[in-house]
Amino acid sequence: MEWIGIYFGLYVLVTIGLYHILIVKLEGWFGVWPWIAFMLLGIACLYFSIAAKTPTWSMWWGYNAFINLWSVKEMFDQRERAR
Repeated sequence: MEWIGIYFGLYVLVTIGLYHILIVKLEGWFGVWPWIAFMLLGIACLYFSIAAKTPTWSMWWGYNAFINLWSVKEMFDQRERAR
């Protein structure tokens, strides 16, 4: 458990980079409609964060909830950037 902060920090760094690439590619291929999948995934992760039995899992699910919910905004922002 003493390394959880390091592991989580690396996870955040990797997922932010991957989501950036994912948003750009998905918007280019499909337009903005994948926002629905990000919204549903974000809401599901919020539920799991609230229902989690430990603070570590709640933190992990909460982070995933908000990275997916933020991606909804980024899908529409990417459309504007691509114009």
